[in-house]
Amino acid sequence: MTWLDQQTFKTVINSTPLISIDLIVRNEQGQVLVGQRCNRPAKGYWFVPGGRVVKNELLSDAFQRLTLAEIGTALSIKQARFIGLFEHFYSDSVFDDNVSTHYIVNGFELVLDSALLSLPFDQHDGYRWLSEADLIADERVHEHSKWYFETDKGYRA
Repeated sequence: MTWLDQQTFKTVINSTPLISIDLIVRNEQGQVLVGQRCNRPAKGYWFVPGGRVVKNELLSDAFQRLTLAEIGTALSIKQARFIGLFEHFYSDSVFDDNVSTHYIVNGFELVLDSALLSLPFDQHDGYRWLSEADLIADERVHEHSKWYFETDKGYRA
């Protein structure tokens, strides 16, 4: 697995799409986990957990790493249901407002016992469990997180 220095990563973000995984985590009642983002893009919005896949990292390894980092429990990709590919475009990036970000997102859904989660606070200021209806209706939930529950919002042909 290769992590890039900041300047190289800024060049990558400015030049090419990033590949990522988003996690639609449901609890026993069917509610969806969202965290309030600390960083750009989408800073301040409620968003489903997720993160980037890095070069030379198998998708299954990225999934295990990201579930540990984002929900505090390392899980196998075999425990999830793939829900599709999504494109996310942002006018800003983790670095500044002058570099846009483009993600190709692999969406995966998990149903977990919420008591088993150990939610970290380095990427999110707080967490909430929302019903699908409340998630879709809440203007503080980012539109890209809402797309996972709307049948016409995958990749665009």
